[in-house]
Amino acid sequence: MPRPSWRMPLIGDAMRLDPKRPVQRETEFVRELGDVFEIDIVGSKVIVVGGGNAVAEVFDESRFAKAVVPPVKNLRDLAGDGLFTAFNSEPAWAQAHNVLMPAFSQASMRNYHDTMAQCVEELCDFWTGRLDREPSDISSDMNRLTLEVIGRAGFGYSFDSFANERHEFVEAMTRALSFASRTANDVPVLREIFGWKALRQNPKDIALLTHSVDGIIAARRGGKTPRQDDLLQRMLEYPDPDTGELLSDQSIRNQVLTFLIAGHETTAGTLSFALHYLSLNADIVDRARAEIEDVVGRDGAAVQFEQVAKLRYVRRIVDETLRLWPAGPAFFRKARADTTLSGYPIGKGATILVVLLALHRDRRLWGEDADEFDPDRFLPAHVRARPAHAYKPFGVGARACIGRQFALHEAVLALARILMRFDVVPTPGYELSVSEMLTIRPEDLRLQLRAR
Repeated sequence: MPRPSWRMPLIGDAMRLDPKRPVQRETEFVRELGDVFEIDIVGSKVIVVGGGNAVAEVFDESRFAKAVVPPVKNLRDLAGDGLFTAFNSEPAWAQAHNVLMPAFSQASMRNYHDTMAQCVEELCDFWTGRLDREPSDISSDMNRLTLEVIGRAGFGYSFDSFANERHEFVEAMTRALSFASRTANDVPVLREIFGWKALRQNPKDIALLTHSVDGIIAARRGGKTPRQDDLLQRMLEYPDPDTGELLSDQSIRNQVLTFLIAGHETTAGTLSFALHYLSLNADIVDRARAEIEDVVGRDGAAVQFEQVAKLRYVRRIVDETLRLWPAGPAFFRKARADTTLSGYPIGKGATILVVLLALHRDRRLWGEDADEFDPDRFLPAHVRARPAHAYKPFGVGARACIGRQFALHEAVLALARILMRFDVVPTPGYELSVSEMLTIRPEDLRLQLRAR
C-alpha cells in the first residue's frame, strides 16, 4: 500500500503530519499518493481513503463500522459514551439514539423553529448595533448564534451570547476541541515539552464544562427552570423503547455536552464558510434574494416554518458549502472482519480515515471545477447523476449525525434572514485560511455588514 516518503523509525510519519491542520495535510497526501494509502503515527497504522470506489467500499455497513479512535477518542474524557464518542459496543449510545430520534422528526422541528428565528433576529439586532464599527468577526458571531440556538431549543438555557463579549464556557469548549485535535497526531514526549500548558489546562476546561451542564440538568430536574418540550425534557422523561430504562444522569450529561459541541461548532463553521462565499459572489446572492422575496415576501416579515423547505436555492448554498468544507472534514471507520480494500488485504479492526475534504473535491465525481463554489451542483438532476457515496457531510450508517435536519433547518433559516437584512462585504485582500479543531472554520474571517 502506498505511504508517505521519509518514514522514520519509531515515530513513523508523525513529522510529516500537521497537528494544527491534520485533515488538510492528509488531503494533500491524497493528491500525492492516490485514493488509498497508509500512514504510521508513532506505531499506529491508519489507512487513509480519499476518493474513488474505495470510499464506496468503506461505506458498506456490512463490512465496515464507525471507529472511535484519536482524535474523537480524546474527547471521551469530556463526552464519555455520548452519541458521537461512544464505542459501538456501549449500550448508552443506542439508548440515547432511541430516545432522541423522535426529537428530530418534522413535528419536533416545528417546535424549534420559533426559538431559532428569535436567536437569528437577536444576531441581526446585535449586528445592527455595531454597523459603525470595524468589520465583524464572523466565526465568533456564528458561534454566538448557534450556541444560543442549541442551548435554548435543546435545553431551555441561554448563554446570553449577544450580551457577553467573552464566555468562559465557549472558551473552554474551544480549547478542549483544539486539544483533542492537536494531540491525535503528535509525539507524547514533545507534547510534554512544548504543550505542557495546554496539557494542564485541559482537565480544568473539562471540569468547567461538565459542572456547567450538571447545573443545567439539576435546575430542570429540580423545577428551578420550567418544563419544556425539548431534548433535555425528553431525556429526563422518556425511557428507551427497547429496554424500558431511563437514561442515567451521566448519560444525559454526555448527550448534552455532545449536542453543545456538535450542535453549535459544526453549524457555526458552515454558516461562516457560506457567508465568505456569498460575500464574493454577488450573482449567487441576487438569486438567493430573489427566491427569498418570492417565498417570504419583500416586507421584512419573519421566515415561517413552512417557508424554509421552499428556499431550495438557499438550501443548495448550504449543501455546496458542506461539500467544499464539510463541518466534520473526516471520520473514521474500521473493518468488521479480515477483508480487502481496493485489492489490498486488511485485517479485522483496521482503522480507516475517510477524508471528506478530498472526496468532496474528487474531480472524477465533481468535474474539473470541483474547487469552485457552485450551488447548482445540487440541482435534483445533478444529484441523481452522481453516485450516492460522493457526498456524505453527515457521515454514514447507524452512527450518522442524528441532528442533520436540525442543522440544515437552522442554516437555511439563518442565511435567509441575514440576506434579507444585510449586504455582506468582503475584507479586501483576505485569503481563506482554515483552522481545525475536529470541526473546521474560517480563520480570521471578517466581513463588513451593511443594513439593507
